[in-house]
Amino acid sequence: MPELILASASAARARLLRSAGVPATVEVPRIDEAVIKRRCRAEGLAASDCAAALAEAKARAVGPLHRDAWVIGADQMLVFSAAWFDKPADRDQAGSQLMALRGKSHELPTAVCVVCDNNVLWRMLSVPRLTMRPFSDAFLDSYLAAEGEAVLGSVGAYRLEGLGAQLFDLVEGDHFAIQGLPLLELLAFLREHGAITV
Repeated sequence: MPELILASASAARARLLRSAGVPATVEVPRIDEAVIKRRCRAEGLAASDCAAALAEAKARAVGPLHRDAWVIGADQMLVFSAAWFDKPADRDQAGSQLMALRGKSHELPTAVCVVCDNNVLWRMLSVPRLTMRPFSDAFLDSYLAAEGEAVLGSVGAYRLEGLGAQLFDLVEGDHFAIQGLPLLELLAFLREHGAITV
């Protein structure tokens, strides 16, 4: 079985793999995501293409350090009314983003890519769609107070697996992808190619 490495700083992605019994080590890639996003915007690419480019860039950044290892890169974008949201820098920005999304739908293009020796072995994209309920200002304040710094770790300023579930009326698509990784498809690929136990 090949060595498996998750090229990501995301605790949620590492937790998903660990919970599924995937023996991946974690290494944080050194890439400038803002530069890649600006390039994708300049080239007129869709947010889903940018998520795929970021996932591949992460895997390729870590790959040369681990010959013969299978490096898993993943990334996620939030798209709302043609705007691309980034992780909020502080609580005020998180509140502003959630107010913009309140009562409306947005998409979370989520890409995963597996690279070995600079070759892409597999890639996949999932695009969940989420609709927030028209929550009150009071609920938003209590939500931000309860979640604290956790809201800064997600591009949407929410964790669907926690209190963030109360922000929504409707969730369409893969819950694992919403958490940052199309897990079932990745597991199927790894099993099919003998990288994990069948």
